[in-house]
Amino acid sequence: QTIEQLTGTQVYFAHAYSPHERGSNENRNRVLRRFIPKGQAIEELSDHKLIQINWYLNCRPLKCLNWRTPIEIFLRNLRY
Repeated sequence: QTIEQLTGTQVYFAHAYSPHERGSNENRNRVLRRFIPKGQAIEELSDHKLIQINWYLNCRPLKCLNWRTPIEIFLRNLRY
């Protein structure tokens, strides 16, 4: 409630075991699984590999961002 009051933004919580309530999150997890199979520990990956995965995810155009990339949106918001 405090976050809602301070930011003027509604906050929603998804129910456990309800992936249909977290569409964007589940989509990103599916993309991430291309690089890190389920069950593989992230600690096994090198820092270089994690940085590569991060850049891939942040340089990928997304429909929810009007086909802009997350890095574009981030850099645009840094200016303001």
